Amino acid sequence: MSDAERAPSSIARAKVQKTDANSATSDSVVVEEPLEIRFKRSDTEQQLGITMRTPGADLELAAGFLWGEGFLTSPTQLLEVKICGDRSLSPRQRANVVIAEVSAQAPVAPRTLERRFTISSACGVCGSTSMSDLHLRGIKAVPSPTRSDADLAGFTSRLNERQPIFQKTGGLHAALLVDALGVTRWVREDVGRHNAVDKVVGAALMNGALPLHDWTLVVSGRIGYEIVQKAIVAGISAIVAVSAPTSLAVDLAAEFNLTLLAFARNGVAKRFISIPE
Repeated sequence: MSDAERAPSSIARAKVQKTDANSATSDSVVVEEPLEIRFKRSDTEQQLGITMRTPGADLELAAGFLWGEGFLTSPTQLLEVKICGDRSLSPRQRANVVIAEVSAQAPVAPRTLERRFTISSACGVCGSTSMSDLHLRGIKAVPSPTRSDADLAGFTSRLNERQPIFQKTGGLHAALLVDALGVTRWVREDVGRHNAVDKVVGAALMNGALPLHDWTLVVSGRIGYEIVQKAIVAGISAIVAVSAPTSLAVDLAAEFNLTLLAFARNGVAKRFISIPE
């Protein structure tokens, strides 16, 4: 079977030459491939963007992206998310195209997206770029979490045993959702931080769990503005991260009452609070 006929995998093999050895071997590397997200209403279908992602949970990624960017305002507006069925494409090509069909009640024209043609898996602000945008969309402040900061900080320990692709490759991020009862509900991995978050939010959306009041989002890397924005739109009450936040992420979290804990290790974390100018 040729590469074009295979569905994309999340892990690939690569030849490795160690700097301190003459012999070559192989090792596992995380896969990064393009995923085209299409938006369908009635008989009209349009491309929203192409993201570089790690294959897996692609339907959830698309659903979470639509929710975070304002293409949906109610879970019932998402009618179906499916892999492209165009038989003129190879199985590999079809697997890299996701079509999200929405109802007539879904927003007709959300604001202009900077990511409309290229949704990068890399770092940086890729989606909404101002707090006023969220206010214009009618997004409300999230409720405060009922758990203590110490309890929340301990959630990062749950990442270690739930990252099978990372354990094999060491090359990607993870996002984890903990519900109001403290139960781990969904964990997803991806080469892009925002993709991993879209995947878990999409899983919550497709399982009828939104809004995620008193839920906690745990992330394996840095907290950027976009991660905070996605959490707020999903109604999440707290973010706990292994790494640091950015200044804009801190300001946005404060604006919408999102609890933001960073540098979480062994049940200890730093809570970041915006300082008024």
